[in-house]
Amino acid sequence: MTFVLVLIFSQSYAKEGMWIPLLLEHQNITEMQDRGFRLTAKDIYSINESSMKDAVVIFGGGCTGELISDKGLLMTNHHCGYSAIQKHSSVENDYLTNGFWAMSQSEELPNEKLSVTFLRRMVDVTDSVLKDVDESLSMVQQNKIITSNIDKIVKSSTEETHFTALVEPFFQGNQYFLFIYEEFTDVRLVGAPPSAIGKFGGDVDNWMWPRHTGDFSLFRIYANGDNQPADFSSDNVPYQPKHHFPISLKGVEEGDFTMIFGYPGSTAQYVPSYHIEMLTEVLYPQLIDVRTQKLSVYRHYMEMDAATRIQYASKSASVSNAWKRWRGEIRGLEILDAIHKKQEEEEGFQKWVMAQQEREEKWGTLLESYKEVYSHFSEYNLARNLMLELIGRNGLEMIQLAGHYGSLVSLLDQKEVDEMKINEAVQELQERTNSHFKDYSNSIDSEVSPELLIAFRDNSSKEFHPSLYQQIDSKYKGDVHAYMENVFKKSIFSNQKKTNALLNNPSQKNFRKVKKDPAYLLYGDLVEVYYGKISEGYRTYNAQLDSLNRIYMQALMAFDSTKNFYPDANFTLRVGYGQVKGYKARDAVRYDYFTTLDGIMEKNDPAIYDYRVPERLKELYESKDYGRYEVNGTVPVCFIATNHTTGGNSGSPIINSNGELIGVNFDRAWEGVMSDLMFNPDQCRNISIDIRYALFIIDKFAGAGYLLDEMSLVQ
Repeated sequence: MTFVLVLIFSQSYAKEGMWIPLLLEHQNITEMQDRGFRLTAKDIYSINESSMKDAVVIFGGGCTGELISDKGLLMTNHHCGYSAIQKHSSVENDYLTNGFWAMSQSEELPNEKLSVTFLRRMVDVTDSVLKDVDESLSMVQQNKIITSNIDKIVKSSTEETHFTALVEPFFQGNQYFLFIYEEFTDVRLVGAPPSAIGKFGGDVDNWMWPRHTGDFSLFRIYANGDNQPADFSSDNVPYQPKHHFPISLKGVEEGDFTMIFGYPGSTAQYVPSYHIEMLTEVLYPQLIDVRTQKLSVYRHYMEMDAATRIQYASKSASVSNAWKRWRGEIRGLEILDAIHKKQEEEEGFQKWVMAQQEREEKWGTLLESYKEVYSHFSEYNLARNLMLELIGRNGLEMIQLAGHYGSLVSLLDQKEVDEMKINEAVQELQERTNSHFKDYSNSIDSEVSPELLIAFRDNSSKEFHPSLYQQIDSKYKGDVHAYMENVFKKSIFSNQKKTNALLNNPSQKNFRKVKKDPAYLLYGDLVEVYYGKISEGYRTYNAQLDSLNRIYMQALMAFDSTKNFYPDANFTLRVGYGQVKGYKARDAVRYDYFTTLDGIMEKNDPAIYDYRVPERLKELYESKDYGRYEVNGTVPVCFIATNHTTGGNSGSPIINSNGELIGVNFDRAWEGVMSDLMFNPDQCRNISIDIRYALFIIDKFAGAGYLLDEMSLVQ
C-alpha cells in the first residue's frame, strides 16, 4: 500500500507549520524567498554539502541547540541546561544563583549522561515501510508487518557504523522517514548566567509576554582526535562542526523574515472535536488542581530555606511548566471557540463524505467511531495521568525510590544468585539513592504525598483504585494523611543511612525487610493497578485512535486537496518561518515586538526572588556601559515572531534572511499556547532572547569576552 501525498503550494503567507527540511525545495522555498529569505533550500538542508542542519542538535533528551563556533561551542536555553547547572551547584558553589563562567577550556565542567545529537541525513522510506501492507489485513497484522519492515531498514542503514537510526511516522502513519543520527557524549558546561538573568521572572513570567529573560547557556562538544564521538576524556578536543551559525549584530525590525530550525516535540493539529473536549473538560482541569497543590507546598518550603530552593528548583520548574501551559491552552481554545469550530469542520466533512457512495463506504462512520472510542479513552487517559502524577513526574518521591529496589529484590530471590548482576544492581541503586537524597526534602514529600493520593481517589473511577484505599478505609477510617504518616514513619527509604545500610550488605536476609516495607508495598500496589488495569485499557483505546487517525488524515487530505498540509510535530528536525511581529492581546492591550534592559530595571524587586536584578547588571545599566550592544540608549533583550513552535523548540536558533543567528527561541506567549492544537495567527507568538543580549551578558556582565573571539560576528 502506497499513500501519495498531494501537497499543493499555497500562495498565502504560512504563519503556521512545522515543515520537513528535506521537502523545502518543493513545498516552501519559493514562499520563503518571496517573504525575504535570501538563501536556498540546500543552504538549509543538504547531505553532501555543509548546511544549517549540521549546526542544529538535539540537546539532551528534549531541547534544541545550535553551534556558534568552529570549536564546538553550543548555545541553548538556560532552562535546557538547568539540570546540568543544578547538578554542579551546592550551597558553597551556587551556580544557579551566581552563574558559572569558564575562563578557559580547562575550566569547563563535564556532564555525565548529557549528550547532543546531530541529524546526518533523512530519507523517505514510505514504500519500504508499507511493503506487503494491505488494507484487507487487520490493523494488528498491518502493524506487525510495518514493525518488521522498520527493523530491517534500521538494521541495514546502521550496520558496522557508530550511527543510530530511527524511522518515524508522519501524517498519522501515511508517510515514513528514516533519520540517521550521530551522538556525542562529551558535552561540557562553558557558561550560564545567574538565574536572576537566565530565569528572570521565574514561573510568574513563564509563558508570558512581555518577557525579559536571558534564557541561554553555553556548552562545548568534545570529540576524539578524529573528530568522532567519544566518552569523556582529558585527551578529547573541541569538536569541529561542518557548519556553525554566523551571529548578526544588526538586530531585528518588525516585519523582518524569521526562520526557526529545531526539534518540536508533539502537536495534534488534526484531531477531532472529541479530543479537544477531553483535554479542556476532563483531563486538564484535574491535572491543574493536582499540580496547584504540589506547587503550593514546593514554594512554601523553597521560600523558607536556600538549600531546599536549590534542591527543588528544577523539580518546581518542571511541574510548573505544564501546569501553566494547560491553563493557557484552555483559555486560548475557549477564545477560539475551538470545539465549535472543529464541529463545524466535521459537519462539512461529513456532508462531503455522504455525497458519494464510495466515500461513504470508506469514511461514513469515522466520526461516530471517534465518539465511541473517546467516551472510553477519556476515562482511561485521566486515570493514567493522575497515576503518573503519583509514580512519576516528581510525585511520591520516597515511594518511587522504594520501587526501584524491586530489581534487586528479584535478583536476591532467585535460587542461583548471580553476584555480577547483583553488584551491577547495587551500583545503579547507590547512584540513584545518592541522587535522590541530594535533591530531597522529607518535609515536602510527606506533605505532598497524601494530597496526591486523595486527588487520585476523588477523581478517578473506583475500578482503577488500588487496594491501599480499602486498607485506609478499614484501618485508618479513610484518613489518607494518617496512613501516609505511618508509611513515612516506618519505611527504611525515608532515611538515607538506613537505605545505604541495605546496599552495603545486600543479603537475602536484609532484603526481606524491603519486601515488607510500607513504601515498597505501596509502590507495588500502585504499579499493579497501573499496568494491570489502566495501562492495558489506555493502550487498547489509544491503538484504536491511531487506526482512526491514519484513516481520518487520508480523508482530510482528500476533502481539502488544495491545502498545503504539514505533519504534526514528532521531535524530528523541522523548519518554521514567519516574521517579527507584535500582537493585540485583548481589548485596549497591544504588545510591541521587543523588550529592553529598561524593562528589567522596571521589574526589579529585591523582595521577590525571581525579580532580583544582579548588582553587576545594575552597575552596567547605571553607567550605560553597553558597548557595541547598545540600541537607542539601552540593550535589546527579547523579541517575538510568528514562527510556529512547541515544546522541544526550546533552544532553537532563530535565523534571519541571510542565515545568521539573531535569537534563541525559549517560549510562547500566553495568548497563543494553544497552537499545539489550533493556531491563531493573530496571537500565536514565539518568544526569543535577542542574541545581542546574550552577547552583552557574556561580554560585559561575565567578562568572558574571549568566547566571542571564536564566533563569527556579522556587523
